Amino acid sequence: MRSADAHRASSFAGVAGLVLLGAALSGCAAMQQPLKALQQVVTPAASEPAASAAAAAAAPAPVAAPVVAETPVSPAVQRAYDEARKAMRAGRPADAELGLRAIVKSNPELGGPHANLGLLLRQAGRLPEAVAELEAAVHANPQQAVYFNQLGIAYRQQGEFAKAREAYERAIDLDATYASPLLNLGILHDLYLGEGSRALALYDRYLALSPGGDAQVAKWVADLKNRKPPPVTVSRKEQP
Repeated sequence: MRSADAHRASSFAGVAGLVLLGAALSGCAAMQQPLKALQQVVTPAASEPAASAAAAAAAPAPVAAPVVAETPVSPAVQRAYDEARKAMRAGRPADAELGLRAIVKSNPELGGPHANLGLLLRQAGRLPEAVAELEAAVHANPQQAVYFNQLGIAYRQQGEFAKAREAYERAIDLDATYASPLLNLGILHDLYLGEGSRALALYDRYLALSPGGDAQVAKWVADLKNRKPPPVTVSRKEQP
């Protein structure tokens, strides 16, 4: 793979990888309303590394999908979720995994803990387990675009490109203003599916949602536009 393409591949979650499960409670006055549902937005923690410091700096801030409330939870579950998220941020993955697994066992209907556990497992390279948890998250809350985007990243890492495409497309269908899946789907078409024209259209949509611009993606667009088509080869018919 050419160096520019390798950079693009490693940037797959340059935007998407900056999102993890965010504030634990829904609503602005979260701490005053502990019985509200666990929130679904993803918070910066353990996802995929950015390709480089320069690429990370150039990438626009991720736009999270709208929060969709889940089943109300008890204060005890809320506290356990908060503690698990603190452990993730503090770099204690074993403690975070233990806490999240306890929650998904007692409250399997909540998408947030499944999604955060999936991201934790994905960072650890435990892809089959990560996919299972992210699939559980989208099953629990099929209206959350962030979950589908993260599931798409996990599918892509497993080499399941058709499933990755479907997950990214579902995220875009749910929130057309969510830039991360547009970028990730563009890279998928560009590097893994060999569909440059489709990638160009997706990169353009992504750039339109990036008010500050994205110099790296702009370079990819220029590269695609200047890329020469492969030479035509004469077919060879086998003799009987």
